[in-house]
Amino acid sequence: MPRIPATEITGLYGAVVKAFSKRMFGSVPESLGVMWHHQPVLKASMSYGQKLKKWDRCDESLKAFAHMAVASYIGCTWCLDFNYFEAHHQGLDMDKAREIPRWRESDVFTPLEREVLAYAEAASDTPPTVTDEMVASLLAQLGPDGLIELTSVIGFANLTTRSNVSLGIESEGFAAACGLAPLAERTH
Repeated sequence: MPRIPATEITGLYGAVVKAFSKRMFGSVPESLGVMWHHQPVLKASMSYGQKLKKWDRCDESLKAFAHMAVASYIGCTWCLDFNYFEAHHQGLDMDKAREIPRWRESDVFTPLEREVLAYAEAASDTPPTVTDEMVASLLAQLGPDGLIELTSVIGFANLTTRSNVSLGIESEGFAAACGLAPLAERTH
């Protein structure tokens, strides 16, 4: 249950947001009503999220899995559910996506994917626990532009996950609504 009650989504922009949400999800997520209290914040977050999707210097799977790793690590059920839903619609490997919460125990990830997931968690620690060795290995494999892009996606994931958790915004069943298998349970 959100800590701030949702408000009515109104106006022309509200009509567009509701129509898009209904088309994409089948309903208007409660979280939009919560964020509607401060539309400039909502617009900025949505705009930056859309810009991230246009970047192409880092593999989409790595970015999606990193965002899901942050969501699982921070405990944002909304972001984890939504990004699982998004991975499905992007045609990513769903066996891997559903295993993100227990990636350390799972045998479906490549060595590079494991490094990305560890990096995402280390960057999400307070304070961050990213090491020179982590960066050097990812830099060698992704190049400077790929690593910068990945790091920016992880930073955005921290913004959204920490905001959602703080506001009490939780999963709204995006993945279940399209028949996806449940996510694995986090084991640590």
